[in-house]
Amino acid sequence: MSRVLRNRGSFSTQVQQSVMAATQALNYMPNRIAGTLASMTSDLVGIIVPSVGNAAMPDVLAGALGILEERGVQSIIGATNFDPLQEERLIDELLSWRPRGILLAGIEHTERVKNILKNSRTRVVELMDTDGAGIQAVVGFSHRQAGRKSAEHLLEKNYRRIGYVGHSISTDLRAGKRLDGFRSALTDNGIALAAEEVGTRYNSSFEAGRNGLANLLNNGTKLDAVYFSSDNLAIGAYFYCLEKGISVPGDLALFGFNGLAISGLIPHPLSTIRSPRNLIGQTGARLLLEETPQVQVVDLGFELIEGSTS
Repeated sequence: MSRVLRNRGSFSTQVQQSVMAATQALNYMPNRIAGTLASMTSDLVGIIVPSVGNAAMPDVLAGALGILEERGVQSIIGATNFDPLQEERLIDELLSWRPRGILLAGIEHTERVKNILKNSRTRVVELMDTDGAGIQAVVGFSHRQAGRKSAEHLLEKNYRRIGYVGHSISTDLRAGKRLDGFRSALTDNGIALAAEEVGTRYNSSFEAGRNGLANLLNNGTKLDAVYFSSDNLAIGAYFYCLEKGISVPGDLALFGFNGLAISGLIPHPLSTIRSPRNLIGQTGARLLLEETPQVQVVDLGFELIEGSTS
């Protein structure tokens, strides 16, 4: 009976049908806590993301959940709101349930989180970033390289007066890495950012993009292109350009990041970097379930979408 209920080991279809019929007749509910105590682990996977409002996360979660559900593994999702201490609290709570593994967005954590995860028996897979050292397995791509490629694209198009609009890089560290890569490529070509508008908190809404571009242009700096930390910001800026009669890309080029589906549906499809979000979730979940002990780094790369806004 135990093997059938845990879907572990071998058993015949007839035995499975008999056990399931008995549990339904008795309204039986398994005691997950007792099972955890017996095996010192549960069949639960924790998934920790920075924000439920982050436009990239639904695709990552869909990829991961599809694999976990296919394998009969239950999951619980928590959001840190880009707060390292909230991440600590979530991990403490998850580890108390002896989870089978944890999928964790990003590779920057507090020293305490790094230590407890390294010393736990729980499988850890970090997602979305390869710019740095991971705890066990890492799946993602280089944000610094994504930033460099974005700048190189704009430079190849002969844009030289380039501005930046983004949300707080002190909280969204991956956005900070992209900006570092972008600046580096400009510096290599003897160019500096002409103007910047950076928020004090994470806000990747259309409204924030619209207001960010308005503030950037209202400071009097003449620009021919603007790089955005996300597609949502860039699309909000595009709407502002439509409202103000600013020709895109004739008067001003726009470049985003993420390659969201909506980015290809606006009148001028957005120039952007497409990240492999669904594949990252799928690959991370597979690595977690394989429970391979050695450190692994899987770089899935990214795709530059030329669009028609640059």
